[in-house]
Amino acid sequence: MESIGISLSYLLDLIIGDPYWFPHPVKGMARLIIFLEERLKNNKEGYVLRIKGILLAVIVVGVSATTAYMLLYFAGRIDYILKFVFWIILGYTSLATKDLFLHVKRILERIKNEDIEGARKNLSFIVGRDTQDLSRKEVICACIESIAENTNDGIIAPLFYLILGGPTLAVGYKAINTLDSMVGYKNQDYRDLGWFSAKLDDFVNFIPARITGILIVISSFLLRYNFKDSFRIMCRDGRNHLSPNSGISEAAMAAALGIRVGGPAKYKGKLVVKPYIGEDKTFIEPGLINKAIKVMFLTSFLMALIGVVLRWVI
Repeated sequence: MESIGISLSYLLDLIIGDPYWFPHPVKGMARLIIFLEERLKNNKEGYVLRIKGILLAVIVVGVSATTAYMLLYFAGRIDYILKFVFWIILGYTSLATKDLFLHVKRILERIKNEDIEGARKNLSFIVGRDTQDLSRKEVICACIESIAENTNDGIIAPLFYLILGGPTLAVGYKAINTLDSMVGYKNQDYRDLGWFSAKLDDFVNFIPARITGILIVISSFLLRYNFKDSFRIMCRDGRNHLSPNSGISEAAMAAALGIRVGGPAKYKGKLVVKPYIGEDKTFIEPGLINKAIKVMFLTSFLMALIGVVLRWVI
């Protein structure tokens, strides 16, 4: 039944996505993080904030995973079919395939309509960098870079944990990823409070990120993109990133499309010098975003298929 649950969760995400009106668990996680942050971030001493950072992560992940577990437990006490329905819903809400696709398509449409200002604004919803001064070429590259990173964070990693431990583990992962996106910064405001969340996110993404890289290479082969460069540059440039994980998928994707990503970028007005990833071999044009989307979809399908087969065999 778990193999069926994985397939239905994946299909539901592809069909429905994350409609605004839906009470998505991530919204609840975000509210809890904001609530706790306001009460914990009142001491400027580094070591105290670091301890509070651990407390913040433990509470948010614990509450999220426990809520998912209890929903499944009590639903199972009422009826097995009800538990299965909750299993699918929780599994589906841990994925973000269609949501990523819709965000990217909005950016692509803006670029095609020569609305660079609108493309920059839409891009700001899926990247952490400042986007207001990016050129057309930089918007396209940043969009592809974000597709590669979010293929892991929003699709492959939650699928990995859904396969490994069901919705409870997938929701727990989603809580960690949400913590990292909200407080896991290395700036002055979050260097201490968010350090544990950032390290925890690095830890739980270590294996999924490498699975994502391999699946991007395989997808590139199936789509007849440059899979040889994808594998070679993933191995060469995968560590050319401030994150120990994000560079893997970014290098595999960039090389498959023949482009270079990374490099200097501004975050809240501050210039951050990052290494380049990939090689400039292809003219940068909007069609590359469509190619990246195809890689993203095929990569997600392969992971879902692997999960269904593994759970069926087990």
